[in-house]
Amino acid sequence: MANIKSAKKRAKQTVVRNARNASQRSMLRTAVKKVLKALGENDAAGAEAAFAAAQPILDRFSARGLIHKNKAARHKSRLNARIKALKAAAAA
Repeated sequence: MANIKSAKKRAKQTVVRNARNASQRSMLRTAVKKVLKALGENDAAGAEAAFAAAQPILDRFSARGLIHKNKAARHKSRLNARIKALKAAAAA
């Protein structure tokens, strides 16, 4: 354990930030999994609704530095492509 006052404070801050980051990462993964689940069930409308909910979460957490901006862009791009492919297959 730290002996210096500032080090004790940093240790406390680290615990709080670590808990917040873990919670937010979990929230992000859950949002992405909801889209993937809807895609797996061939539910285009449900996938679109889940993607509409997941997209701002991805943007927000990439802006805050929780995930890299390219990772957020990659997730959005791949999910959107799968939704479009599902719609095209349903239309055909």
